[in-house]
Amino acid sequence: MISTVAESAPGADRAAWAERLRRVRGASELLAADLSAEDQTIQSMPDVSPTKWHLAHTTWFFETFLLAPHLAGWRIHHPAYGHLFNSYYEAVGPRHPRPQRGLLSRPGVAEIGAYRRAITGGMLDLIGSAADPLWREIAPLIELGLNHEEQHQELILMDIKHVFSVNPLKPVYRRRPAGAPLRPVVGEPEWIEFAGGMAEIGHAGNGFAFDNEGPRHREWLEPFRLASRPVTCGEYLAFIEDGGYRRPEFWLSDGWAAVQNQGWQAPLYWEREPESGWSVFTLAGLLPLVSGEPVCHVSFYEADAFARWAGRRLPTEAEWEVAGASAALAGNLADGGRFHPEAAVGGRGALQQMIGDVWEWTASSYSPYRGFRAVNGAIGEYNGKFMSGQMVLRGGAAVTPPGHVRITYRNFFPPPARWAFSGIRLAEDA
Repeated sequence: MISTVAESAPGADRAAWAERLRRVRGASELLAADLSAEDQTIQSMPDVSPTKWHLAHTTWFFETFLLAPHLAGWRIHHPAYGHLFNSYYEAVGPRHPRPQRGLLSRPGVAEIGAYRRAITGGMLDLIGSAADPLWREIAPLIELGLNHEEQHQELILMDIKHVFSVNPLKPVYRRRPAGAPLRPVVGEPEWIEFAGGMAEIGHAGNGFAFDNEGPRHREWLEPFRLASRPVTCGEYLAFIEDGGYRRPEFWLSDGWAAVQNQGWQAPLYWEREPESGWSVFTLAGLLPLVSGEPVCHVSFYEADAFARWAGRRLPTEAEWEVAGASAALAGNLADGGRFHPEAAVGGRGALQQMIGDVWEWTASSYSPYRGFRAVNGAIGEYNGKFMSGQMVLRGGAAVTPPGHVRITYRNFFPPPARWAFSGIRLAEDA
């Protein structure tokens, strides 16, 4: 965990922090507002968690790491919640098995709502009453808790999309905003060249970042080119039609095994009807496939296979970060309300869509930067313990909260994962 919040004048902006807490907590509840209690209880696969579990877990985080140790007189809201809503913190104690979260019919949505209100109230008391020395100690942890909740806002959308996708009724989570663009085609990507050389990557220490984003360090890069935009659905469809899922020469061994064992024939949520052709399930329901939109919901294995088929490769995370260093931290993110990638427009001669639309797979395994040290205690389990068997993604997606993106942000998933809003940007040696 890295943050400069504790260096600000103690108490000078307590009201701003209280308002931010209300805003972040309220945003989570708005995401669940149109879901029934039944919607919020389903777990459609082991990687998916029920909506109500996300709402409870983010609440448990604040109670466990802030209220219980730091608010005088605080009494644990419910003695069983520590077991039910702990995610993976071994130092905190045993927990309910992740694949069985969907079996928890109780506590219900109303009880979890009451839990959230109680803990939000306690947090507001703590922010307002903490003495200055305590405030300096806990402010970075509050910052971490807010960013943690924003991560789960994205997971709420990822997970309910999978839940709805397995329902034959193909429910609509939220209609497209009025005037949402539908652009059927885009032009060929340009290739933006970078000189390489010695470069610095990683968080520089100004403002919040997760611990895995540092320390800032040097990397040597050979000259390279990056595609000006992500791979589109139309381009990926050409890979499918050329037998991409039937030709083992494009696939890593584990990827080809996944194709065979899981029967992959297209990205997750793509469906094909003999008469109407391809469609894609979205949070706005089942819609016709739009060729110009970035392809989404592909695994690392699929991204790598497509790159090989195209005669290119995936960028390393260092290449991606150096290329994106000047990108504006704006794009098609969750605040737009579409929750679906959009086709590229304009921007000739420059990189497009580095932020938002789809997380972009890199060729880099999720490993610690040189000099990385996890913090002591349970909070040190937040990122470091997962630095094995995962690949890094960069850039944010159409379901990522707008204040939750940085060029240095390191998202990560296992290579077969497909339910994340993950896409492809190609690279090549210059």
